[in-house]
Amino acid sequence: MSPEWMSDAPRPFSKVLVANRGEIAVRVLQASKEAGLSCVAVFSESDSSSLHVELADESVLLEGNTLDMTYLNGNAIIEAARSTGADAIHPGYGFLSERADFARAVESAGIRWIGPSTHAIETMGDKISARSLMIESGVPVIPGNQIPVEEGADHLGALASAAAKVGYPLLIKASAGGGGKGMRSVSVPKNLRGEFEAAAREASAAFGDGTVYIERLLTRARHVEIQVLCDSHGGAVHLNERDCSLQRRYQKVIEEAPSPAVTPEIREAMGDAAVTAAQSVGYVGAGTVEFLLASNGEFYFLEMNTRIQVEHPVTEMTTGIDLVQKQFEVAAGLPLGISQPEVSQNGHSIEARVYAEDPSRGFLPSTGELAVWRPPSGPGIRVDSGVREGDSVTIEFDPMLAKVIVHAPNRQSAIRRLDNALSSFVVLGVRTNIDFLRNVLAHGLFQSGSIDTDFLDSTDPSELRGPDPDRPTLVAVAASAQRLGMDRQHIAGTEAVDDHTGHQGDPFRTLGRTFP
Repeated sequence: MSPEWMSDAPRPFSKVLVANRGEIAVRVLQASKEAGLSCVAVFSESDSSSLHVELADESVLLEGNTLDMTYLNGNAIIEAARSTGADAIHPGYGFLSERADFARAVESAGIRWIGPSTHAIETMGDKISARSLMIESGVPVIPGNQIPVEEGADHLGALASAAAKVGYPLLIKASAGGGGKGMRSVSVPKNLRGEFEAAAREASAAFGDGTVYIERLLTRARHVEIQVLCDSHGGAVHLNERDCSLQRRYQKVIEEAPSPAVTPEIREAMGDAAVTAAQSVGYVGAGTVEFLLASNGEFYFLEMNTRIQVEHPVTEMTTGIDLVQKQFEVAAGLPLGISQPEVSQNGHSIEARVYAEDPSRGFLPSTGELAVWRPPSGPGIRVDSGVREGDSVTIEFDPMLAKVIVHAPNRQSAIRRLDNALSSFVVLGVRTNIDFLRNVLAHGLFQSGSIDTDFLDSTDPSELRGPDPDRPTLVAVAASAQRLGMDRQHIAGTEAVDDHTGHQGDPFRTLGRTFP
């Protein structure tokens, strides 16, 4: 039975299957329950005791020991929806979220797809076709020539010709996919062949498509993205920008809203361009249009992500709009109920991604059991995570443990709040990048808001890594933290239940519903 709020929806649904795992699965499952919807989780054998499985009303095992057999197995996921009576599927981000063939199969099975049309996914998922459409729509694109090069072709001559027209430095980019995969910068001609082959191999492995293209590499630029929401009735708004310039090897590390580099004039122009880009493909749902912002204030279309973003909480914190709830409403055929003048921007929000990795060893993934897990909490602090104390961290999946998001009246107070939150975050059992994140926050260029996409890759790692903790200190902290946890459970009694997760004695916290 559909929840009451869907009584006026043209395409109602009542049970959502979340085709994902980890942090984003937890986020969507929580949103489903808050919306009055039943929810279903899918899981692999290694995830059988994961938090997202316990949060769901029902769960279905995906048989197999590889990603292709489990979280990338569209047929198995659709069958899981059928067997549980789920009449909608939310893909989260990653995995099958931007696979048009999966979206098409979901709809063919008579199940509601909580995402944009297959046309939008296909068009924007192919960077070459997206670039062409943006040129036709009047959205500014990065200067240079659009020249695709097919893997396995006699590419050297085509590469050299393209490079000569575009100029150095240049960027080789995979046509399909995203997440920084299949991208290589080339500063001199002698490196062209090797970087092309590396990009094509990575793109082929990640997306099943080795096609790449070449564009001019903008240096000293900022990465600024615009969140858009569109409904099936012609309504479309943007929810202002997020600055994602702090990246390491094209992977985002810290995101914030608003951007310290965006003026009201740039915000309006970039927002209008993002809405134009979305409407050019008849977009419906939540999506993100990414731009590069040059130092002279000019901006250029980079790509569109046809899904919810990892960093969507910073927009939620500054606008008060729950993006996942809006995804549900739009998928049900309801209008946005928001006009552009009604979109506000309140205060400043920053998100830091906490990874199980060792900055002292080139950010190699760190594995082990989370012996102690004490996330921060307090006013203006939100922690989105899919793990808890006692969980094992393996190399099987992305090493992100949590996202720490803060909200404060202004940027400087948000930086202080985030630093304080990270300083109180206790994780033992694996190495993390928490000290690295704190050192980044303390860096003068970040403090001034003057960073660009080259900042992390051009800064000496020793400036940001921080000291290695000594073993006696770790042992003392672990013992103290463990004793503190035991004492708290003893004081609270055996009936103590975490009010966010429903787990007895569970240290996991999320302030996912805390908006200004």
